[in-house]
Amino acid sequence: MPAVIQDSRHQILVSHAGSLPRTTELIEANAARSFEADGLTLRRTAEFDDLLAEAVKDLVARQKAQGITVPGDGEFGKAMSSPVDYGAWWSYIFQRAEGLEVTGEDIFTQPPVASSPRNVKLTSFPHRRDWVRFHDAYADPASGIGTGSTATPFPATTGPLKYKGQAQITSDVQNLRAALDAAGLETGFITSLSPGSGARIADRYYGDEEAHIYAWADLLREEYKAVIDAGLILQIDDPSIAENWDQISPEPSVEDYRAFTQLRIDALNYALRGLPQEQIRFHLCWGSWHGPHTTDIEFRHIVDLMLQINAKYYSFEAANARHEHEFAVWDSVRLPEGKVIVPGVVSHATNVVEHPELVAQRILRFAERVGPENVIASTDCGLGGRIHPLIANAKLEALAAGAKLATEKLF
Repeated sequence: MPAVIQDSRHQILVSHAGSLPRTTELIEANAARSFEADGLTLRRTAEFDDLLAEAVKDLVARQKAQGITVPGDGEFGKAMSSPVDYGAWWSYIFQRAEGLEVTGEDIFTQPPVASSPRNVKLTSFPHRRDWVRFHDAYADPASGIGTGSTATPFPATTGPLKYKGQAQITSDVQNLRAALDAAGLETGFITSLSPGSGARIADRYYGDEEAHIYAWADLLREEYKAVIDAGLILQIDDPSIAENWDQISPEPSVEDYRAFTQLRIDALNYALRGLPQEQIRFHLCWGSWHGPHTTDIEFRHIVDLMLQINAKYYSFEAANARHEHEFAVWDSVRLPEGKVIVPGVVSHATNVVEHPELVAQRILRFAERVGPENVIASTDCGLGGRIHPLIANAKLEALAAGAKLATEKLF
């Protein structure tokens, strides 16, 4: 089967942000897995691995049929134990890291760190400023606001960090590579965590914020290299760059927050050192829970920090009601030569399926500002666990249809 060429010079390419709905069989198989003695690592069997490989193969074929030109593995290799579990994008790494221990403490209750620009402390999810302001709404089961469950217990760092996920990342890479070959596609992407997001757990070993983050950078680099060495696109997931803002109380100044964030940018670039930028994509968002988000930091305050990251592609939310207006940031921010933006033009935060004409209009806004060859149409965040699979599929179809309309107007 000849490969489908993913060429942005003649069309608007189409991708998504990572997680896609798992099949019922895969969810049940994940839920049936037991933990190893460490309480973090889920056991695998040959039967499970075969099921996972077939699920990824089927998923990539469906993405191609839907019109997705830059597909992913849907994060299927990352643990998900229920239909509403979307913590896997982050917590999966706990199964691939040595030096962690389940201590029973709140992951964000570590004391302020003296080396931090403001001695800031990241609060836990229920103490976010948005959650405090809308406490009654978040506490009301009828509100429809939820954050899902987590795939594994949250640990603390209690020893030297070291990567132990070689078997898991090898499986992820092999499954996606085989699925792409079967579908006749050149390449696709696999997501991985950023050092700053990994280091949000409590540190009971390093005793220094910078040392803890850079230890995560050394650990994650091994996973990054495995994806890139396989000729695939590496997507770095790092909602913390924007999301940490809402977890600092009282609200910091923008200047102090930028200094706090710069350490996380530098650590990520350290982890990416020497790796080819053309195979690296960075994903930024404000947290994917379906809440008001009135305390999100504005994109204009962090867009230049995002562009410091040594990647070719930059994925960010641009379709939800809180951030759609921020396409205008590109009126004053110049996209560096050779870089590509991957804006979300379909939202994970609503069950309403976007009309293809609206999707096309959103794409055109960006194409007019940075050039059509520098835009890939995507989703705001991963759709898996956030909306019903039938709706997720309809959104992906609308995304591809909108990109086709935009292509007809632009090329």
